[in-house]
Amino acid sequence: MFRASAALAAAFTVTATWAGAETAMPFALDWKFEGPAAPYFVALDKGHFAAEDLKVEISEGAGSLDAIPKVATGAFPVGFADINSLMKFLDQNPGAPVIAAMMIYDKPPFAVVGRRSQGVEAPKDLEGRKLGAPPPDGAWAQFPIFAAENGLDMAAITVEPVGFPVREPMLAEGRVDAVTGFSFSSVLNLVRLGVPEEDLSTLLMADHGVALYGNAIIVNTDFGKDHPEAVTGFLRAVAKGWKDAVAEPGAAIAALIERNPAADAALEERRLGMAIRDNVLTDWVKANGMGNIDPERMARAIEQTKSVYEFQNEPDAALYFDPQWLPADGSLTFE
Repeated sequence: MFRASAALAAAFTVTATWAGAETAMPFALDWKFEGPAAPYFVALDKGHFAAEDLKVEISEGAGSLDAIPKVATGAFPVGFADINSLMKFLDQNPGAPVIAAMMIYDKPPFAVVGRRSQGVEAPKDLEGRKLGAPPPDGAWAQFPIFAAENGLDMAAITVEPVGFPVREPMLAEGRVDAVTGFSFSSVLNLVRLGVPEEDLSTLLMADHGVALYGNAIIVNTDFGKDHPEAVTGFLRAVAKGWKDAVAEPGAAIAALIERNPAADAALEERRLGMAIRDNVLTDWVKANGMGNIDPERMARAIEQTKSVYEFQNEPDAALYFDPQWLPADGSLTFE
């Protein structure tokens, strides 16, 4: 049995009354209320969740790993998290009732963002330089695969553990030469801090040999077993929210700004646009619809993970992703 904090266990007690005339489905995000979170607020404001008879409250997160234990303990029936971190969590906590049910970031935003003025333009440039990496960061968790695929000498890279709030400021101030992070987060945070865009180099790990998937909607499997229609309805509403955001990104950001009035609307619209272009609406998604995965690619992703992580148990894609709740009514396709 996996280990759960007392706080999360207490939260489970509070939120365990899932079913009712209107099913309560609190949703744990991976990060703050920024551009890529806007589609979920669109789904809320346009009544997509309500049409599925769901009561959804959306909570901020504190990193790509944050939602996994929340959903595994039952504190939240659904969340948004990095599937690669989920694989490791399930390996270390076999039998934990959590699984990915809908892929959102078909191409993950894991990136290394550096400054050209500090000599970082290609993966090999990281050798001999200082890399700022928050320990809970999803991109940092996959950095060993990126390093292996690009033949980097890890001993030649000085890794500076940093907190999320100081990651981009440290790069802006020149105290590190590059940082790991989600491309749409780090790049635009640096722009907001006054770093010229032409001085930024963005190394998307997916463009440098990394076959991994990114963030997915994760589900508490006990909840999913008891309320399959609610989970399918939730995923259908999420898909509608994303399609609305693709069609009208400005309106999506307006929904976001209602929840985060301090945000820069123009910057967050750019952030949402980057996520749609680079991570969500990929060629594979255009051809196949959103939400599912390519089994062959997933097998490659597992093999890459095995190259840098020693599984305690035999890895199996069926343990990490289950498409059974995906709606089959055409709501996942982009026209």
